[in-house]
Amino acid sequence: MRKNIKLTALAATASALALGLTACGSSSDPSSSKADGGKTDASKPLVIAASPSPHADILNFVKDKLAAKEGLKLEVKEFTDYVLPNTATEQGQVDGNYFQHKPYLDDFNKKNGTHIVPVTNVHLEPLGLYSKKVKAIGDIKPGQTIAVPNDTTNEGRALQLLASNNLITLKEGVGTGAKLSDITDKKGLQFKELEAATVPRALGDVDAAIINGNYALEAKLAPAKDALALEKAEGNPYANFLAVKAGNEKDPRIEKLAKLLNSDEVKKFIEEKYQGSVIPAFGAPTAS
Repeated sequence: MRKNIKLTALAATASALALGLTACGSSSDPSSSKADGGKTDASKPLVIAASPSPHADILNFVKDKLAAKEGLKLEVKEFTDYVLPNTATEQGQVDGNYFQHKPYLDDFNKKNGTHIVPVTNVHLEPLGLYSKKVKAIGDIKPGQTIAVPNDTTNEGRALQLLASNNLITLKEGVGTGAKLSDITDKKGLQFKELEAATVPRALGDVDAAIINGNYALEAKLAPAKDALALEKAEGNPYANFLAVKAGNEKDPRIEKLAKLLNSDEVKKFIEEKYQGSVIPAFGAPTAS
């Protein structure tokens, strides 16, 4: 049975940081982090913030099956949102996180003045279009409503999925930063913007919804089977990775965890457990 460590007081301080980090002062200066030139106590537990599924599941597999062999003490803290893992990492309340892709991280760092950097890619979670009311894309008609994630990168990603399936037309060249205002032809469809974590709960209230892979799994959806449309893995820039605050990349505990997350054992675990709904991304270049 895995340990789930609940956050209480952290939420208030981390949320405050998310609302308005500045580029000056100790909380936003990389030199004020736990980075200490390699002097980190390697015997201390490594605390990693993660979304429950598949991130925490993968980390707990490492913790239970692989960490002891490397002399690594691993703690997993579960978060159900996309803000607190980064703010907690920035403040040094956790040693790193595993929940996000590079476009989201770049946007988050820019907006919040944080200094989080990727360490190693682990997996891909294809974004999918789901419905409880229609059985195929061709059944989606004018006047119906589609829910999409409201954060910058995932909304653009969702709109690109809809465009690639001819449900909408987007302005040329908008890429993954697409917004609703970039739709040139909605083809009679309406859109409801929701926080990514809440989209699965709204699935019964809309005609279809774009759901992130991890939240689909938590909602007991099987992306490879249940999605009306699914992102292609080939050339997908949305690999999820282990991340730390800048300066902590060489923490020996982080290096051990990175090695284990890219191991053959983890690859096999991902492939057998998720059956194509989550895909190993080892070897895919991590953008800097």
